[in-house]
Parts: sequence; structure tokens; C-alpha cells
Amino acid sequence: MILDWLNRRSSVEVPCTVEIEQTPETLHAHVSLDASFEIEPGDEVTVHDAPTSVPYGERLVVRRTATVTRAGRIERLWTKLAGHLELTELYEVSFTERRRL
Repeated sequence: MILDWLNRRSSVEVPCTVEIEQTPETLHAHVSLDASFEIEPGDEVTVHDAPTSVPYGERLVVRRTATVTRAGRIERLWTKLAGHLELTELYEVSFTERRRL
């Protein structure tokens, strides 16, 4: 029962804006959620019926619906821990016997 409480996931549907642009100046795709909460580590966002491309030289802005699946407490903690461990893999440390300046 306690594990269920710690790992409980919930889902909520929120409106969102999808912007895709493919011009000589920029190539990008952005999703802005119209939600009153922050997306946190471990949360999943699925945008429904989102366009995947636009013709070259055009910009497209559409309104869609997204499902936000909130991570449970254990999953959120695990995601944060894994993120910190992955970050430490980027560090490079070397030791040499002598030093040259």
C-alpha cells in the first residue's frame, strides 16, 4: 500500500500550442503547455495530433491537446539521481607524474 502511494502516477489533459518553423533563419519546433504547474523530472508529455513538419520557408502555429503523465515519487527521485550520475560521466580527470607550464 505504501509503495502504491509512493509510485502513484496521475495524468491530466491540458491545451497546448505547437509552433514549427523551417525558414532560412531558423529551424525549430516548440510546444508550450497552458498548464498551471511545472513539468518536473520523470514527467511525460504526449501531444495529440501534432504536425511533424512544415514546407520550407513556412511557419505553422496550431492549438492541440497534450496529456501530461506525472511521475510518482520513486520515479521522480530515480530520475533526479540518474541525471546527476549521468552528469558526472561528463567530467574528465587525468593525473600525470609531472607538470609542464
